Amino acid sequence: MDAAYVFRVEFRLDPDGVETDPETFETVVERPAPAPGEAGWQLFRKWLWRGELNDEPRFRAVASEWLGVPVVAASFGELRTDRAYLAAFRDAIDAEPGAYNAADADEAIHKYLGSSVHVRES
Repeated sequence: MDAAYVFRVEFRLDPDGVETDPETFETVVERPAPAPGEAGWQLFRKWLWRGELNDEPRFRAVASEWLGVPVVAASFGELRTDRAYLAAFRDAIDAEPGAYNAADADEAIHKYLGSSVHVRES
């Protein structure tokens, strides 16, 4: 199983005693998705709503910790996954759909990820 949350971020360099041009840079950040049931696997539930970051300023602070530079903008791109991970993801949600205020995994995935799930063939 293989999956990652993909974010687009813009970060700023603020070095002492030197100037940079440009001062800000854009990049794509891929955060490995823990296997369903493992600690941190519900990242989608904490940070996303309908495929968008639900608290972008707070997420920028977390992304700044990940990268070690000040993040000035961030957006969610997609959950990039293979079929095995997505099946396990759905099964874990279907085991407890009420926790997501949804009837089933399809509804929960749509609520949190919107249409931002990209399945790659292994």
